[in-house]
Amino acid sequence: QLQLVESGGGLVQPGGSLRLSCAASGFTLDYYAIGWFRQAPGKEREGVSCISSIDMSTYVADSVKGRFTIPRDNAKNTVYLQMNSLKPEDTAVYYCAVGAPPLPGRSCSGYDAGDYDYWGQGTQVTVSS
Repeated sequence: QLQLVESGGGLVQPGGSLRLSCAASGFTLDYYAIGWFRQAPGKEREGVSCISSIDMSTYVADSVKGRFTIPRDNAKNTVYLQMNSLKPEDTAVYYCAVGAPPLPGRSCSGYDAGDYDYWGQGTQVTVSS
């Protein structure tokens, strides 16, 4: 059974850090694009970051550039979203998703939600003092 499980969300003060985990079971992440999305109440789902497991290229949205990174641990079949210098506007439910890798020479930066086939259940991140 293919499954993605996110964890690591919670309540953090502005300026703090969290690391979200996206653990895959039933398949290996080695040959996929993995994306992180978020959705705040009343807002559309937003792509935050992605990594292509073929060439390890990454993308980070302008709204989080310089604060978020997308490291991975192949041995644990897990991709992370490292979030630093968190702001109240980062409050949202965060989802990881898996899709086919981009074509050679392409980046997952061009992916939207429809390009991903499997989704986790989401984890809540709240940034508040």
